[in-house]
Amino acid sequence: MAQTETIDGVLLSAAMDLKSFYGLDAAAGGGTVRLFNPDEVTDPQAIRFAVCWLPSKEAFAPYPNLEMAMSIGAGVDALMSHPGLGSDTMICRVRDPHQADLMAGYAVHEALRHLRDFPKMEVSQSKGEWAPLPMEAPEKTRIAVLGNGTMGAAVTRALSVLGFSVSVACRRQPKDPLDGIIYHAGEGAVQKAAEDADVLINVLPLTGETENILNADLFDRLADGAWLIQIGRGEHLHEADFEKALDSGKLAGASLDVFRTEPLPSDHPYWQDSRLRITPHVASDSTPSVVADQVIQSGRELAAGKRPELAIDRSQGY
Repeated sequence: MAQTETIDGVLLSAAMDLKSFYGLDAAAGGGTVRLFNPDEVTDPQAIRFAVCWLPSKEAFAPYPNLEMAMSIGAGVDALMSHPGLGSDTMICRVRDPHQADLMAGYAVHEALRHLRDFPKMEVSQSKGEWAPLPMEAPEKTRIAVLGNGTMGAAVTRALSVLGFSVSVACRRQPKDPLDGIIYHAGEGAVQKAAEDADVLINVLPLTGETENILNADLFDRLADGAWLIQIGRGEHLHEADFEKALDSGKLAGASLDVFRTEPLPSDHPYWQDSRLRITPHVASDSTPSVVADQVIQSGRELAAGKRPELAIDRSQGY
């Protein structure tokens, strides 16, 4: 049996040491996939793929034979828009079920915190007051989930188990729809899902079509005093429209985990706005062992002349 050829990859990140954090040397195990930091590369022309997290603008320039760029996260918008990455370069992403579960946990936590008014109970606790609050049956609460990929589907499953009335916006009708969930597909799906929603959860990928999709038109469709849970990308949010919706009371508040500029500057007014819950892009993260295994597997598939299973459709943007 012929052996698969050795394939060389480079690790590109301006923010972290990918090799040590994800244990990539150990995962490769001296096999057909070899991974190098840029300063370890002796023959740039031999590099056929890159493993990336926030690569610099010039990061890809030294490698003329690059066939694949792989994001260590679920999102690929930074690679899709990278000026140094050729349009014919295949893009891959990590698909980690544990990451989806973490995302679902964050979304459910933030929704319940708002719907059950836990902040008010925390105030009562600080005063030593025993002050039960009325509660509503979950089925009476309408929650809109924007996106039905790995992340969005996990969020919907978690909400469904708790009995909420959930409407989902998706590109196409799912092959395995959940009982009791309303799916809106195709043109106008986002707007239809958002109608009269008490909670709006954004888990969309960032594409040219979805940038600024959290805007005045969408907010106007929500129930008065709705809550936004923003766990997609910062560029989804039209900030001026968002601030007007807060001031008018259309939005009671929001849980924001992603921002146009990250880290969020320390003097940004959102930090001091009591209507907002700010978290530092921690709704979920990839499991290091899963990332390592999928990086190595994608490298092996490329070396064998196969299209990696984790390759995205660049025409769709995910």
